[in-house]
Amino acid sequence: MSLWQPVSPDIWQGRDDRHEASNALRLFQTVRQSDTQQPSGNGIALIGFACDEGVRRNQGRTGAAQAPDTLRRALGNMASHEGHERLTDMGNIRVEGEALEAAQQALSKTVTACQQAGMRTLVFGGGHETAWAHGRGVLDAFPGERVVIINLDAHLDLRNASQATSGTPFRQLALYCAEQQREFHYACLGVSRAANTRALWDEAARLNVTLVEDLDFPQQALRVVENILNEADRVYLTIDLDVMPAGEMPAVSAPAALGVPARDLLPVIERVCRSGKLQAADLVELSPGFDRDGQGAKLAARLAWQIAHWWA
Repeated sequence: MSLWQPVSPDIWQGRDDRHEASNALRLFQTVRQSDTQQPSGNGIALIGFACDEGVRRNQGRTGAAQAPDTLRRALGNMASHEGHERLTDMGNIRVEGEALEAAQQALSKTVTACQQAGMRTLVFGGGHETAWAHGRGVLDAFPGERVVIINLDAHLDLRNASQATSGTPFRQLALYCAEQQREFHYACLGVSRAANTRALWDEAARLNVTLVEDLDFPQQALRVVENILNEADRVYLTIDLDVMPAGEMPAVSAPAALGVPARDLLPVIERVCRSGKLQAADLVELSPGFDRDGQGAKLAARLAWQIAHWWA
């Protein structure tokens, strides 16, 4: 059985204002919907990873499997501006039972195919197990290039576990790079010292991870990102929504006690998007069942809106 499924036509809905003007458009009217997994064109491939299994294995609050379509609904009624016409919805990859690894392999292959065909990829997770699959797909598409991972996250996600979880993706990517004898370039910005054990901090030091703590984010993040961009050939940006304060983003597996406000994150996201080096981006860990009045979904959708708008 295929793990891929097209998005239901009733997901992309919104208000029709075309009686006002021909360009009074919203995203549900400009997004292209594909009925196949095959990449086409050179725009942005929007892919859902409907997965809870990594969060469950990591003993977190499940619910992220519902996030891709929830994000699409929140995004659909937003105004369509420059850049949004490039979005092609290429459907969802879903996990069958506990078969996380098979779904991750399917996502990696889809990402590699899109990237090699000239499309960039925007993935809606799923838990942060999404990053192992998305990152591997990008690495496979550009084997001879310096791919840098920028993770906006309260957590390092470098856990050492017997199987893949939402807490292991960057350790898995580090091991994958080592197997291929290529350098592992990883930056975690917004990381909380209170949310990561000393063992994880030691692992980050061993892997030479670039770190900016949540307390230092407004003062340091943009400068650090400039240095990263100067050294990168391609960038993969992954945004764990739990990087933001619980008051702004309640709908995640592990809400942040402190966090980095969205207004502080946006200048960093914009700089990465406008760099000309962003090859792939994702938003992960949205858990709609814990949302309040759709607050988290709306904020996550706004971040996705900005990424597509700014993506040079």
